[in-house]
Amino acid sequence: MTSSPGTMARPTPDSPVASKVFPSPNHGARAAKAGGEGAARRPDILLLHYTDMSDSGQALNRLCDATSEVSAHYFVFENGHILQLVPEARRAWHAGAAVWGEERDINSASIGIEIAHPGHYREPAQPEAMPPYPPTQIEAVIALARDIVARWGIRADRVLAHSDVAPLRKRDPGEAFPWQELAKAGVGHWVPPAPLRGGRFLSPGERGQPVEALQAMLALYGYGLDIDGHYGIATEAAVRAFQRHFRPERVDGIADASTITTLRDLIAARP
Repeated sequence: MTSSPGTMARPTPDSPVASKVFPSPNHGARAAKAGGEGAARRPDILLLHYTDMSDSGQALNRLCDATSEVSAHYFVFENGHILQLVPEARRAWHAGAAVWGEERDINSASIGIEIAHPGHYREPAQPEAMPPYPPTQIEAVIALARDIVARWGIRADRVLAHSDVAPLRKRDPGEAFPWQELAKAGVGHWVPPAPLRGGRFLSPGERGQPVEALQAMLALYGYGLDIDGHYGIATEAAVRAFQRHFRPERVDGIADASTITTLRDLIAARP
């Protein structure tokens, strides 16, 4: 975001896909990476969110309100219009308490995109249902994401959902988000989900070596889990997050054969 010396030109977005800068005050300096000798780190994660608000204007205002203490680098409206809120070189406040692999400061490690979307339905009868994303909006997200990952060299397996890095707290961008379409366009890591079928499964409350193996696979891929052999709340949340992203046909927190096979295939195919 630069302007000529002595001029009052409006700042230029970092991404040519964004139409203009609509600045948020909610950002800070990126922390140095461990062993980085004080240099501000380069972002190596692209994190996708939904706003979880029915009014996109109100969602944008919240991200630009200093009292909210939340922000993102980019905002994508339902019609595909894109605004940049925070310079990519700065640390936007979008991830909160989150973990991926060894990374504990996801905000310093990432670029965040907020996608205008009402989120999951509030009706008790449909606790996991959510409306689809408009095709025009997804086209814009793909174009923006392709530009960001190309310029920063972000690996496919580090294009993540907010729910991946904070599964106990977050569900966005949700199982209706078309990750497969992004992967076809060269953004993100994806394998065809294994089909749903019967057979042995692991479920909340179980203990033992099979649960340890499941936890180890999830942790190897990046999910923040203790490998303790107990299928407790954290493991169930990680399985749900995995299903939302990689096996969205059924999101129930139960590690069935389809879930475990898809996880195994992702690990084998990881770049």
